[in-house]
Amino acid sequence: MKDVARLAGVSLGTVSHALNKPEKVSERSLAKVRAAVEQLGFVPNSAARSLAAGASRTVGLVLTDIDNSLFVDIARGAEDQARRAAHALLLANSDIDFNRQESYLDIFDEARVAGILFAPMNASLEGVDRVRRHGRRVVLVNLAQGRKDCCAVISDEELGGYMAARHLIELGRRRLLFAGGPEEFYAIKERRNGALRAVLEAGDVTLEIINCRRLKSDEGRKIAAEIANRSPERIPDGILSPSDRIAAGVIHELMARSFSVPDDIAVIGYDNNQFTTEAAISMSTVSQDGHRMGSEAMRLLLDEIENPDHQHRTLTLEPRLILRESTLGPRGKPLPDTDGRAPAPA
Repeated sequence: MKDVARLAGVSLGTVSHALNKPEKVSERSLAKVRAAVEQLGFVPNSAARSLAAGASRTVGLVLTDIDNSLFVDIARGAEDQARRAAHALLLANSDIDFNRQESYLDIFDEARVAGILFAPMNASLEGVDRVRRHGRRVVLVNLAQGRKDCCAVISDEELGGYMAARHLIELGRRRLLFAGGPEEFYAIKERRNGALRAVLEAGDVTLEIINCRRLKSDEGRKIAAEIANRSPERIPDGILSPSDRIAAGVIHELMARSFSVPDDIAVIGYDNNQFTTEAAISMSTVSQDGHRMGSEAMRLLLDEIENPDHQHRTLTLEPRLILRESTLGPRGKPLPDTDGRAPAPA
């Protein structure tokens, strides 16, 4: 800033006002400062400014998997809320890698961000404890773990699993299979628990569980290939997946092996990813309002930053069942300009 002031022939205070409160500077002085800034390639040091002011206007967001459009929606909701509050949002994608997830927490901690929105990949929250000890405010997104020392915004995962299984049962499916992902994922466990509750309520329905290592379509193809090689009495007539990507792989492989979806096997996914209406048949799924999750999480974080009387709380949002062709057949085909919801089966 001293170099800018020297080149522009103005005081250091004038440079400060030109950068932060330009309405207080005359047009002539403002033009001089801007010309000097351009000539010198000056960029304000926001980190230094935050340290000097004792506050930052930047928030970090650590997401599990940017390939999943749920997390894209969370980011957009958080960004919209941050922009309204004149805060900037920095985005980090852990890509379902625990070590990368922890390193991004540390990077945001070192950057002295005002707070962190954290959508973790599993139940280990050691990193949250670490950065909170350093004074960072943290709001959990899509996971709560019963914590009372920070806010959280979650979807009712158990209810979502229940709704998916109940839908298949109401269609008359009696041999269900849960094509699950990694067992250590909290959301996977809760969705499975919901499916189990629906099965126990029905009484005459079975639920087989097959776990897999990743929430990717190739895992779904592997599960479907194994199912296709079974004897007829061991083939399920309804498949629930805790991930749209796994469900997409299941549907692709079943159809490649001459199974009819949903006539032979009905399939329902989870998350309502953007591609669920773009495949050969549209996919029934359980939708979470990611945009609202991100917006509410940012609102809670900003309140903690600005309000000394802030009280930690957990906000639980209800998921929504979206019915399409993979369970209802042609009558479940989404109409133009709708969210894909189809009427309940007769």
